[in-house]
Amino acid sequence: MAATTKENYELLVQQAQALIANESDWIANTANLSALLFNSLSDVNFAGVYRLENGELILGPFQGMPACVHIPVGKGVCGVAAKTQITQIVPNVHEFAGHIACDSASNSEIVIPIFKNRKLWGVFDFDSTKLDDFDDMDKKYLTRITKMVFA
Repeated sequence: MAATTKENYELLVQQAQALIANESDWIANTANLSALLFNSLSDVNFAGVYRLENGELILGPFQGMPACVHIPVGKGVCGVAAKTQITQIVPNVHEFAGHIACDSASNSEIVIPIFKNRKLWGVFDFDSTKLDDFDDMDKKYLTRITKMVFA
């Protein structure tokens, strides 16, 4: 299923809610959400979380190729999302100053901050093999799903 339409995203939101209903463990929830989104979004080659710990982002549950384990806040797309606490949509990661290439097949990226008790907890990172693969609809629905981690 290519989750590029509103209807597909609405279904993904329902599936995400069902997957993590009555579960409070962040590892279980982010693992299931990463798997759901990795397998449902077309052209996505990485879906996973990085948690903020001791001033850096540390790899958490994900789907895709092996990934960078430590990312300094402010470095790469994930680090910029953490520093600014604003979702980052990068149409071409090769043109992003300081991009950290964990998988050379990645061409575009969206990174959504995760908050717990109104404080930055980490980020949810999605990479795509296609250029310019993420837009405002992706941001809207992936943000809704990301908010479920600590709802």
